[in-house]
Parts: sequence; C-alpha cells; structure tokens
Amino acid sequence: MSEKKCPECGDKIMGRADKKFCSDYCRNAFNNKKNSASNNLIRNVNNALKRNWRILEELNPEDKCRVHKNKLVENSFNFEYYTNIYTTKTGNVYYFVYNQGYQELENNYYLLVKKN
Repeated sequence: MSEKKCPECGDKIMGRADKKFCSDYCRNAFNNKKNSASNNLIRNVNNALKRNWRILEELNPEDKCRVHKNKLVENSFNFEYYTNIYTTKTGNVYYFVYNQGYQELENNYYLLVKKN
C-alpha cells in the first residue's frame, strides 16, 4: 500500500485511512486557494450591493423622495448592481437593492422608495 501525501504540502499523512490532509492548516490553505477566485467575485458584488443600499438609505430617510442622478453618482452609486426588478401593472419599472428601490423619471431624476 502506498503512503498518502497531503495535497497542499506533500507531507506524509498519518492517522485515519480517510484523512486527506496532514493538518488543519493545510486543509484550510488548500480550500482557501481553491475558493479564492469565486470568493473575490462574490465579495465584490456583495460590497457593491451594500454600498448601493447605504446610499439609497441615506438619500431616502422618509420612505419616498426624488433625487437627481448626479446625487447618486456623486455618492458612487453603481446602477449595474441591484437585487431584483419590480414592474407595476401600469408598466413602471423599479430596481431594488433589498428593500430600497428606485425608478428612473424624466430629466435625470429618480424616485426613491422603500419597501416595508
């Protein structure tokens, strides 16, 4: 029977027959490397969503208001990131970041709303 080697560091694995790594350190290092690319993507998207949510929350303290697009852009709002789209029966389209939503109006204005 050949001896098993740790896929992270190459050391001999001692212990249980089904053990895959020589230590918790190697197991964690191996899995962190394996997942780092997808974790970075997810982390970046979540950070953009949180930033957008904070901006909408700050600009809309009364549950409904109207703001100019420049105000959103000044605060680094990213229009590419939202969690869902809601279309009303009359055809109005709202983009939501969790419970904070916005609808594009005329002349670069946006209606900000909050879903309770």
